[in-house]
Amino acid sequence: MRASDPAALSPAERYARSRARGGKPLLDAFAERVDFGLDPFQIEACGALEGGDSVLVAAPTGAGKTVVAEFALFLAMQQKRAKVFYTAPIKALSNQKFHEFTAEYGAENVGLLTGDTNINASARIVVMTTEVLRNMIYADSDLLTDLAYVVMDEVHYLADRFRGAVWEEVIIHLSSEVRLVSLSATVSNAEEFGDWLQAVRGQTSVIVSEERPVPLDQHVMVRSKLIDLFDATGKAATNRVNPELMRIARNSMSQSSNRRGSRDRRGGGSYHRGGGAQERADRPEVIDMLDRQNLLPAIFFVFSRIGCDQAVKQVLRAGIRLTTADERDEIRDIVEERCRTILDEDLAVLGYWEWLEGLQRGVAAHHAGLLPAFKEVVEELFQKKLVKVVFATETLALGINMPARTVVLEKLEKFNGEARVPITPGEYTQLTGRAGRRGIDVEGHSVIQWRDGLDPQAIASLASRRSYPLNSSFRPTYNMAVNLIEQFGRARTRDSLESSFAQFQADRAVVDLARKLRSHEESLAGYARSMTCDRGDFAEYAALRREITDLERSGAGKADSQSRADRDSRAKKINDLRRRLKVHPVHSCPDREQHARWAERWWRLKKDTDRLSQQINTRTGAISKVFDRVTDVLVELGYLTAQTDGEMTLTQTGRTLKRIYGERDLLVAECLRRQAWKDLDAAGLAAMACSLVYEPRREENDLADRFLPRGAFRAALEATRHILDSIQQLEARHRLPEGSPISTGLSLAMYQWARGARLDDVLTDADMQAGDFVRWTKQTIDLLDQLQGQPDARVARTARDALDLIRRGIVAYSSVA
Repeated sequence: MRASDPAALSPAERYARSRARGGKPLLDAFAERVDFGLDPFQIEACGALEGGDSVLVAAPTGAGKTVVAEFALFLAMQQKRAKVFYTAPIKALSNQKFHEFTAEYGAENVGLLTGDTNINASARIVVMTTEVLRNMIYADSDLLTDLAYVVMDEVHYLADRFRGAVWEEVIIHLSSEVRLVSLSATVSNAEEFGDWLQAVRGQTSVIVSEERPVPLDQHVMVRSKLIDLFDATGKAATNRVNPELMRIARNSMSQSSNRRGSRDRRGGGSYHRGGGAQERADRPEVIDMLDRQNLLPAIFFVFSRIGCDQAVKQVLRAGIRLTTADERDEIRDIVEERCRTILDEDLAVLGYWEWLEGLQRGVAAHHAGLLPAFKEVVEELFQKKLVKVVFATETLALGINMPARTVVLEKLEKFNGEARVPITPGEYTQLTGRAGRRGIDVEGHSVIQWRDGLDPQAIASLASRRSYPLNSSFRPTYNMAVNLIEQFGRARTRDSLESSFAQFQADRAVVDLARKLRSHEESLAGYARSMTCDRGDFAEYAALRREITDLERSGAGKADSQSRADRDSRAKKINDLRRRLKVHPVHSCPDREQHARWAERWWRLKKDTDRLSQQINTRTGAISKVFDRVTDVLVELGYLTAQTDGEMTLTQTGRTLKRIYGERDLLVAECLRRQAWKDLDAAGLAAMACSLVYEPRREENDLADRFLPRGAFRAALEATRHILDSIQQLEARHRLPEGSPISTGLSLAMYQWARGARLDDVLTDADMQAGDFVRWTKQTIDLLDQLQGQPDARVARTARDALDLIRRGIVAYSSVA
């Protein structure tokens, strides 16, 4: 933030601003520091914070939600000792915020904690990943003293099925005295989420804004022509699709049909492109067109890392150059400064010279396979308007400050790990939210490249629906159970888990289900009255008829596969039921078939009613039921001891489990307890830790186990798998979901890296990009760091040695310059 000149406003304008802010003195002081006028939603949210409320702010990407977070920092710094924790879902965003806050408040007041980075942890303002804060709360860390505000950036991550539970753990168990600043993308159920926050955190103001600060113009690129997606003749407000696009779509379908007919008449075969087909402009042509129309800088979203890298090569081969000589000199100086610590022998392996050539020509890729230091350089150069075109995967849309003038979507579908699926309205909103730089652009632009078969109405539907629902992914874990039981006791923990957003949503659903159940029960009573017969119990008679029908149907489909004895047995049952039917009192009733029709309706509705009742029983107390199963497993394994009063206490092994976080918390604790890793050396323990955190992007080759470290590692792996099998059998008995198998695809590479192997050899053997290897190594480091704090002195010492061995080279390069 930079100070604006108060003299630029007239006294009347300053008075009007103050009135709009409700006479909040600290908000007035804060507003004088920023170089733009605050938007109404920012004023409302900041005013609520100054009034002592927590806030939930849901607004589009780029709308300025972080201004509310900055006001929380400003409020804390007005007090003598108050602290602020700023949590972010990804380390790259944490690093970015750390730099911004350091520039604003000074290095002495700002810290950073991301698991593998620890800078000034006792500072007044500390940026951290959400997991770090969760671990602090469970450990009752001294760093929580004087904590006044917690900012939860990108809080919609709560829906993430792998990490989302951490957000709920923090929200539920953070001290009630701490004010929460929750920043979310626009979600369709913000009010529901706000109601939950109100229930668990106290007074919470919900501020929702649908307005983009920079309007978005949406286009479809047909060949080299940009066509507006929506009608520009005055009907655009109704999201009417541009008639020109509809004509193109109809012509495309007609021409495609004609080509198919022509091929059929020729007896099949291929056909050349051309004629009526709407050919796509290649990437250099698109960039050239965007440059001519002053629509750069641009982000091209390509849902493939390989696609991003190939796109850069294609553009460079075409001779694209988007920078001046002075810009190239500045780019080279920045790159050389940021990468000065990387060894020369590693630069070639990392493709440094080709990467630098692209940067100097204003073009780069951005994806998870890049070395973190390289990604940060791309982000910095793009923010400085030195890099003009970035080909990126969707991870760039997750909170990183890289707004562009234009966003280009080459496809509207992506591979989700199993199949190609259309992107969702929420994903479309997140991606196109990058278009339009506040204070720079009058409008942003999204460009969708035309493909034959594209449906303009479907695009319009994507573009018109700006929000998506936020649903909980919360579930109790073993580590969560032991930490909360030690801190609060079993009964209070059980109650607190019932206050999760998951249970809140389930309970709300139960209200609707219960209403429907009551309606069904009333209808059932009416049907029962209608089928009442004065000669006897018609429900009993109808049950006999249904049993006969079911037996006849089941026998009809199995006649060829059943033995003669089975067929005879079924026939005997049917004959017996028919005799009982004929002697039943209501069989001779003249209104029998009319009663039967009501009985059939009653039966169908009864099945639906029973299903609804089961749904309600399943949802009511769902979280506490899972918690009970988790604690039953822990009691059976000896991590908890049940007391006569229903409470539970931690055993020594339970205290070990307290300090193990992650998907495989119980497996790690059991391996330590059973000493499965006692014979591993440092490289072997690094390889083992890697196998517990690594998740392959695709199915591993069945031969993966042939390429493993020899000696003690293989015996330890066999013991670990045996322990995992026993845990899974125990979980199955307690009706808990089964975890994933251990993945050893990276174990040999990690073992070799720990033994000093060269980077190029390790990346070749792992068949992995540098950024991926760094990411998995840092997760391995995180687990080893937990192991070095365990009471088993031998494993702790080996873990420390393993950390020293693998924290080298590209893994050791700090991502915080």
